[in-house]
Amino acid sequence: MVALLMCIIICWYKGESLILQVKFLFKTKNDINIEAFLKDHGALVQKRYKFSEIKKITNSFKIKLGQGGFGAVYKGKLVNGSLVAVKMLNASKGNGEEFINEVTSITRTSHVNVVTLLGFCFEGCNKALIYEFMSNGSLDKFIYNKGPETIASLSWDNFYQIAKGIARGLEYLHRGCNTRILHFDIKPHNILLDENLCPKISDFGLAKLCLEKESTIFMSNARGTVGYVAPEVWNRQFGGVSHKSDVYSYGMMLLEMVGVRNNIDVNTNQTSEYFPDWIYNKLEKESDLRPDIVMAIEENEIAKGMTIVGLWCIQTLPNDRPTMSRVIEMLEGSMNVLEIPPKPLVSSPTRSLLESSTS
Repeated sequence: MVALLMCIIICWYKGESLILQVKFLFKTKNDINIEAFLKDHGALVQKRYKFSEIKKITNSFKIKLGQGGFGAVYKGKLVNGSLVAVKMLNASKGNGEEFINEVTSITRTSHVNVVTLLGFCFEGCNKALIYEFMSNGSLDKFIYNKGPETIASLSWDNFYQIAKGIARGLEYLHRGCNTRILHFDIKPHNILLDENLCPKISDFGLAKLCLEKESTIFMSNARGTVGYVAPEVWNRQFGGVSHKSDVYSYGMMLLEMVGVRNNIDVNTNQTSEYFPDWIYNKLEKESDLRPDIVMAIEENEIAKGMTIVGLWCIQTLPNDRPTMSRVIEMLEGSMNVLEIPPKPLVSSPTRSLLESSTS
C-alpha cells in the first residue's frame, strides 16, 4: 500500500510538471511580454485578481453594460460592496498592447475627470480591467438618446458642464502628468458619467505616452475611430501627430453634443458630409443653430459658444488648433467675444482610407 501510494504521488507530481511545461510552451509571445511588463512595473500596477475572483465579482458575467472595440463590459460588486465595471478584453484583439496601454496610462493618473482603475486580471487568455462604476453610463446614449430604456434628456447647461469637465480631463492628461498621455480615442462612447453627471475619460487602449512635453510622436499606422481622427493621424502631410490630435477629436465630439453634426451614419458606418456651409452661415447671420428645437436665448448662446470652440478644435493643421488649456479659457469666458474660425480645408477620412492606412 505504501509503495502504491508513493507511485501515485510521484506520477501526480510528474503530471503537474508536464502540464506546466505544456502551458509554458503554448504561452504566446504576447503573454510573455505582458508578464514581463507586470514584473517590471510591480510597484505601478493595481491589485491583481484571479479569473475565478472576476467571475464572482460579476456573478458569472450576468449583467452586461456594453460592448466596445476591445471587449465587453460587465457590472460587478467587490467584497466590500463597491460597484465596479469589469472590462473583459478580447483574447484575439491586438497583441496585448491595449492591456499594457490601459495599465501604464491610467495608473499614472489621478483626476476627477479621468476614470479610476481599481484592479486587473491576467490569467492565460483571460484579461480584465476593473474600473469604478459609472451609474449614468456613457455620454453617447444621451447624445443619440439610445438605450434599453427611455433616456432622460440633458439640459444645455448639463452639456456645457460636461464639455468643460472633459476639457479639464484632457488638459490634465496633456499637461498635468509627469509623462504626457495622448488618448487617441476621444469620443462620446468613451466618456462616462457618474451619478452627478461628472464626466470621466475612459478606454485608454489606444493611448500613447509622450516623454517630451512639446514633441510629436511617431506612429507606424493610424489609430482611432472613424469620424474623430485628426487629418495628421491618417496623412502625415498635414503635420506631426501630437496632443493636438486629441484636441481635434474633442472638437468633433463638441459638435455632436451641440447637435450640429452627426459624425457617423449608424446605418452605413460612413462619415457624413463634412461640416456643410450652413453651420458657418448660421453663425455669421446669428441664426439659431438648432431650428428643430425651441431654445431660450441663454441656451442658444451655449450652443453657439460650444460650436465655435468645436470648429476651432477641428482646424486642419495642428498648429491652428488651440491647446486644451486655451479651450477651457474659451469655454469659461464670454461666449459673445469668440471669433468664428476659418473653414477647415479638408474632410475627415472615410472608413476605407483609415482601413488602408492601418493595413
